[in-house]
Amino acid sequence: MTTSDRQGDSRKFDPNFKGPLHNRGCTDILCCILFILALLGYFAVGIIAWSQGDPRKVIYPTDSRGQFCGQAGTPLEKKPLLFYFNILKCASPLVLLELQCPTTQLCVESCPDRHLTLVKAKLGSKEDREYFQQYCKDGVDFAKLSPPEILKEGLCPAMLMPSKAFTQRCLPALGTMKGGVVVVGNETTFDAGQGYNINATDVLEASKKSNVVIEARQVAMRIFEDYTHSWHWILLGVVIAMVVSLIFIVLLRYLAGIMVWVMIVLVILVLGYGIFHCYMEFASLKGEPGSDVTIRDLGLQTDFSVYLQIRQTWLAFMIILAIVEVVIILLLIFLRKKIMIAIALIKEASRAIGYVMSSLFYPLLTFALLAVVIAYWAITAVFLSTSNEQVYKVFNNSDCEYSRETCDPKTFNTSNISAQCPDAECLFAFYGGETLYHKYLILFQFYNVFLFFWCANFVTALGQVTLSGAFASYYWAFKKPDDIPAYPIFSSLGRALRYHTGSLAFGSLILSMVQVIRVILEYLDHKLKDAQNKCAKFLLSCMKCCFWCLEKCIKFLNRNAYIMIAIYGKSFCPSARDAFFLLMRNIVRVAVLDKVTDFLLFLGKLLIVGIVGIFSFFFFSGRIRTMEEAAPSLNYYWVPILTLVVASYLIAHGFFSVYAMCVDTLFLCFLEDLERNDGSAERPYFMSQNLLSLLKKSNEEAKTVD
Repeated sequence: MTTSDRQGDSRKFDPNFKGPLHNRGCTDILCCILFILALLGYFAVGIIAWSQGDPRKVIYPTDSRGQFCGQAGTPLEKKPLLFYFNILKCASPLVLLELQCPTTQLCVESCPDRHLTLVKAKLGSKEDREYFQQYCKDGVDFAKLSPPEILKEGLCPAMLMPSKAFTQRCLPALGTMKGGVVVVGNETTFDAGQGYNINATDVLEASKKSNVVIEARQVAMRIFEDYTHSWHWILLGVVIAMVVSLIFIVLLRYLAGIMVWVMIVLVILVLGYGIFHCYMEFASLKGEPGSDVTIRDLGLQTDFSVYLQIRQTWLAFMIILAIVEVVIILLLIFLRKKIMIAIALIKEASRAIGYVMSSLFYPLLTFALLAVVIAYWAITAVFLSTSNEQVYKVFNNSDCEYSRETCDPKTFNTSNISAQCPDAECLFAFYGGETLYHKYLILFQFYNVFLFFWCANFVTALGQVTLSGAFASYYWAFKKPDDIPAYPIFSSLGRALRYHTGSLAFGSLILSMVQVIRVILEYLDHKLKDAQNKCAKFLLSCMKCCFWCLEKCIKFLNRNAYIMIAIYGKSFCPSARDAFFLLMRNIVRVAVLDKVTDFLLFLGKLLIVGIVGIFSFFFFSGRIRTMEEAAPSLNYYWVPILTLVVASYLIAHGFFSVYAMCVDTLFLCFLEDLERNDGSAERPYFMSQNLLSLLKKSNEEAKTVD
């Protein structure tokens, strides 16, 4: 097999080719029809889910009869909290927060705040009896029935203990005294009212995982409080990040070469300062009490500022930054010659964006469409997950052959089960169903996830085709800007939707299949996390790695295929083939030049994030004395800093993604230009004078380049 067969034939000169073709036909029509049918099915699933689902099941807790606590317009409107008769049966947080406990649950107005047994309430004052009766089932004749009769029928709990409301559920008010003694409401033991005592440690064992959730809730409340105190400063920081990003784009338009080198130097300086700052903090903690404690010994702490008081944290930061600094410097040394051509490509991209300024605002459309896709998926998922019916199961303390079987609470007391198992109860267990809809509910959820990936990838592909079509119009305009068509973004978007919806759906479908497989592998990995089969874990890890690499390859091929679709209007497969062979024929340029350009653009994003991050760190940590009083008092000053770092990266990525698409488009056009033309009067190059001079090429007939 010849080299030409392996890498395809080079592009031939076509005197009629002047950029993206306008006379084109519809491509991948079958996939377009399939995508439209899939969307119609997606809407049908949404309509069915919305008609069957009930989001109240997510918002409100349910009692043993499946009634919602605290729902407006119901008899339980003024009873928003869920009370458990015997909290010790709720040993797992999954039972507490998602499923149901094998104990009676009631909706109550408030959680009990003191310890009181059923026997003491019966023998006590009228106030004690009234207080205890509000935690019994409705219609209980508390005065006439004896405690054994009440407990036998399961009408009231055996005792009450001090509790606090969390996620609308009454959980024990656990705490610790000096010496690590576990207490519930300042008591270490409780009279269970049935001839035995309960230790607070037993209650802790039943609710220990809930304590982790409570700690997380405390951290979440502190973080929320920090946001309420600093949101206006965060908003100001976001505006500053947008302004800085826009300034960078404008400066790149006119000073691309200088700005690239400035970015390189500033990134090195910013990382260097980070290393210096970490070293100074590391050195200042020498000899401080407790500073030599390791992160492993410290464990998980809710007060994250504790980690900044140990030397190991700053040493880790310093090592990470030093490695990044060395890698960047080595890359710059080895790629110094290719950086000049990459700068020329960035200059060309700056000119293209300057003539197609509307391209900078196109990411807003992509963001809006993605927001719609995400919102539709999330709402449909909630309605699907809450479209089950109430299922009741038999719960009992003694042996019973009907245990955990489905039952009907309306007829349970007159059934054989109640006669054979006197202590059994018919309690609400979970939401499910036996209908055809409920049997295939898991398939509807899978369909929802798959269409989410497909639609999200389609929106991204639409943006890539639109931008590449506009920038290709710029490159193949012989006289710039005179030959650039009017409204290139709108023209390219119209061509993509009218002719190439099927091709975009085809490429998105391939990528979505791989992403769904990755999700399934992650799910299996989560399920097998505690498994002892190391061979299965190893194979699963290998498959995850392979599909991750496959996803990256498909994204790269799709991106270049979309560029060829935008230019020539062919179907997805021929376009992907042409793009692949074109890149293979220029593999050295692709491996070095294109990646160097991506690296330089990444440095630009890194610089913007570094600038915003450093200034926000000095401001929120109170290091700037002139603005120390203006800085808000926060529990965790890293909360607004981290928020601004993430927000500034997303903003910079939004701006630079247009640059990246422009560079990729111009790069493919540049490769095609080299194959199609030779610089003669009959076949002049379309590239700019800068690229011509760097490649030591020229046109016999000079052309005007602005």
